[in-house]
Amino acid sequence: MLLSLIAIVLGLALLVWSAGKFVEGSAATAEHFGMPPLLIGMVVVGFGTSAPEMVVSALAATQGNPGLALGNAYGSNITNIALILGVTALISPIAVHSQIMRKELPILVAVTAFATWQLWDGNLSRLDAVGLLAVFAALLAWSIWQGMTQKSDSLAEEISAEMAGLAMPLRRAVMWLLAGLLLLIISSRVLVWGAIDIAQGLGVSDLIIGLTIVAVGTSLPELASSVIAARKGEHDIALGNILGSNLFNTLAVVGIAGAISPMAVAPEILSRDIAVMTLLTLSLFVFGYGFRSAGRINRVEGGLLMTAFVAYTLYLITTSLS
Repeated sequence: MLLSLIAIVLGLALLVWSAGKFVEGSAATAEHFGMPPLLIGMVVVGFGTSAPEMVVSALAATQGNPGLALGNAYGSNITNIALILGVTALISPIAVHSQIMRKELPILVAVTAFATWQLWDGNLSRLDAVGLLAVFAALLAWSIWQGMTQKSDSLAEEISAEMAGLAMPLRRAVMWLLAGLLLLIISSRVLVWGAIDIAQGLGVSDLIIGLTIVAVGTSLPELASSVIAARKGEHDIALGNILGSNLFNTLAVVGIAGAISPMAVAPEILSRDIAVMTLLTLSLFVFGYGFRSAGRINRVEGGLLMTAFVAYTLYLITTSLS
């Protein structure tokens, strides 16, 4: 058990660090080959920050652990909204004024409903997975087209500023890209092994481990980027990180896992976890979109989100150990 705990801690630490290096190397390599800043931000950085969830869920599906694969994806969504946005709003209330954010919020609600409908029969088939990936590809293409046709974009400006501070030779950029990817895979294997071993040792399902320890750990990149953005007053970017990550997890992470290995969906995933994820998404719609002149996630609402996360986590722990 002690070895498994060490594996989880080291695996998470290495996973987060390697994801950062993978993003830096990938972004620098893309810049060397002339990719526009907006595409670097939406594609390279977007995929990179969600790489921990993607690799962990893919490996879990490959090894026949659907609970860990789905728990990681949906648990990360719950963590993103309840914990990360809650913490971010407590640090600095999040003003929601961008038209892009106002469009993405209802899209996230629609995608959540679509994913729920697909799992309603208790199975995630390969056809379901292809459907999720097709919707993800369409949304990504639409977002890129929309961003490229605008005269100015805050994300492109932010990425341009960050790339200026991360300038590196092509050889070094490729080295970090490959090394980061390799370490992502290694650390994910270590993490998955430790998580499964602890689940078996405690007599709980790998779904519970995925919803709690693994979900929080793989969401650390989003926590760091959202808090930093909020402290800078970049509220749209802080909220955009969460919306983009949840769309990625719901469509791409689950889609990739299902394409690798079709899986049965435990009843509690629908009745408990997706229900909580849906309620949190709707609350985010109410808080962020607002029915006032300007939407705002204030400190009180941030506290409510944090309370919801603590209550949900405690419920998972108490029911799984009883």
